[in-house]
Amino acid sequence: MADGLAGSVFLVGPMGAGKTAVGRRLARLLGLRFVDSDEAIVSRTGVDIAYIFEKEGEAGFRQRERDAIDALTREPGLVLATGGGAVLLPENRERLAARGTVVYLEASVAQQLARTRRGTHRPLLRTADPAARLAELMAVREPLYREVARLVVPTDGRKVAAVASEIARRLSAGAVPEQQA
Repeated sequence: MADGLAGSVFLVGPMGAGKTAVGRRLARLLGLRFVDSDEAIVSRTGVDIAYIFEKEGEAGFRQRERDAIDALTREPGLVLATGGGAVLLPENRERLAARGTVVYLEASVAQQLARTRRGTHRPLLRTADPAARLAELMAVREPLYREVARLVVPTDGRKVAAVASEIARRLSAGAVPEQQA
């Protein structure tokens, strides 16, 4: 990694937190390769995530995601944007924490809703009340994001460049974990 940093950086957080956009920018800043785990799954299977959910359900998708994360976290020198539910499986959390620096991109439900409103490729939001669904997902996932993260970086109302720069700066300063209240 650039600036004497070692290893890979793994971004976790809810859908709409900006993991892919921030990850691309962060990878450029650090001189690393960028990979999105969902894009890797699509590339491996030849079908989109919605199709996998439709044919195999969430459990089938999570198995594919687990295999992709296992393989990708073994690759050196990359910035990996994970899917919002990647932290649900204990083995994913263990691999992410053991094989790189995990950064939780924190986003409020309101911010997630604003950022995902126009998208049609999110199977878990195909519901009459996406805001309620996002709140349900956060209730389960947020403690897991915090459990696995070495850094927590808020993204609400912030530009991609500012978030990526903050992460790069904090990594170069030693990635001191945030103190939780």
